[in-house]
Amino acid sequence: MSSGLGAAAAAGVAARFMSTAELVAQTGIGTSISGYMPIGSEIDPRTLMRHLSARGSTLCLPDTNTPDAPLSFRRWDFGDDLQTGSFGIRVPSGDADHLRPDLLLVPMLAFDRAGHRLGYGGGYYDRTIAALRTEKEITTVGLAFSGQVRDDLPVGPHDMRLDWIVTESAALRVAE
Repeated sequence: MSSGLGAAAAAGVAARFMSTAELVAQTGIGTSISGYMPIGSEIDPRTLMRHLSARGSTLCLPDTNTPDAPLSFRRWDFGDDLQTGSFGIRVPSGDADHLRPDLLLVPMLAFDRAGHRLGYGGGYYDRTIAALRTEKEITTVGLAFSGQVRDDLPVGPHDMRLDWIVTESAALRVAE
């Protein structure tokens, strides 16, 4: 990451997403997209989020309000203040509008080609994706480095499959 490879990979992820017509068609004016503020070794989505904002999409960020509950989402744009939330994650201020995203950019520590992901183990994204899918049609896009692919991820009954995986080298539709 500190060698500059992380920034190059983030630019590659943005380029792959923005050159995939099926994904770009789900963005723009009238769409709400949840990004995230990266922690640890997660790929940085902010280059992609800038492109999406420039297309007119409304951005929001997740927050972990309550353990064992789905994430909540609050409106955010570049230049807005962030505060430190649970687990040290940067989140919008408490007075930012709540949104229900149409598309979720999802961080991953590892993934498989079937659309399963490994996160930090709290189950927040699995609960959130399951809850949102009962309310509306959403698209889930996992973002990762291509080297994070694994063939032996543990998959449980509550693990939600993603619709897309985007890395610096490919955009892969994994769920129909």
